Amino acid sequence: MDQRHDVAIEMAKIYHILSPAGIEQLTNILVPMRYSKGEVILREGEVSKFIYFIRKGFLRQFYFKNGKDLTEHLSFEGDLVQCIESFFKQEPTYLQIEAMENSLIYGIQYDIINKLAEESCELGIFYRKILEKSLIVSQQKANRLRFEDAQSRYRMLKAEQPEALRRAPLNTIASLLQMTPETLSRVRAKEFE
Repeated sequence: MDQRHDVAIEMAKIYHILSPAGIEQLTNILVPMRYSKGEVILREGEVSKFIYFIRKGFLRQFYFKNGKDLTEHLSFEGDLVQCIESFFKQEPTYLQIEAMENSLIYGIQYDIINKLAEESCELGIFYRKILEKSLIVSQQKANRLRFEDAQSRYRMLKAEQPEALRRAPLNTIASLLQMTPETLSRVRAKEFE
């Protein structure tokens, strides 16, 4: 059986239940892609043409500021990844997406999902649910960085994305939490006191 069908079922369970016909439509538009560890999937200056669903692996969204590599998001199996502004506007992105492990992802192309969302109420709702979740995750991250101290941000990451602490390098975790590696070491040490 086509793995895309299994992925479509998995996505429907996570984001919005689809009928068999909806599953078939989603299956038909999924584009399988394989990336090796360290490979860049989307570079700064490119237009984001896909929403990516991670079937296997681990992706990082990052950007450069004042010569520093800063991590924006970490995403694992079952997560969706997209550069929201570039995807919606179909303009060049400032963010980049990198495979942190060998990864199998499935892309949903911008033009195709928008067309299907117009033609099918069911897929329109599915698409809206994906976008809602992406926006909520972005807002929650922004709120944490605004209102939470370093210890609280670390605890929330530990509770919500334990995979990050097991699979990501410490410098990447520190960057994600907007702290120095030294601050992260102190925060982690407090967890064991």
